[in-house]
Amino acid sequence: MGTLIHDRVEAARNGKNETVVCQTKSGWVVIGDVQFLKGYCLLLADPVVESLNSLTEEDRKQYLYETTVIGDALLDLTGCYRINYETLGNSEPALHTHIFPRYMSEKPEIRRYPAWFYDWENAPKFNRDEMADFANDLKQYLVKAGVAID
Repeated sequence: MGTLIHDRVEAARNGKNETVVCQTKSGWVVIGDVQFLKGYCLLLADPVVESLNSLTEEDRKQYLYETTVIGDALLDLTGCYRINYETLGNSEPALHTHIFPRYMSEKPEIRRYPAWFYDWENAPKFNRDEMADFANDLKQYLVKAGVAID
């Protein structure tokens, strides 16, 4: 079954996904389509599989390790105070993880809830020019950490 994740991974493979930061051993690091939380990224598994449970033990370890290294990078690069990781797959049944930096500057009434409580429809949209420096810094961090395929 083709999903948005399948389409995004195929576009990344073909150099046609403008949100791509870099490729890793387990997939593609991409910047989120909306940026209500500056630095919001995802890890898209490649090859595309349905869930973490579809991976071998070694591939699970690699995917989850890379997810946390992306989180380390966001902590370092954004000044956020914590990272939220969400691997869902209900509406897009293909392995991908949302990696949300969370900030003390968020309104307290929303900071304590998952990022899904934000207004996604009216959130700032991804802009490659505005995110270029961040994407480069993130890629360099992941290269130094040994997870990016340069």
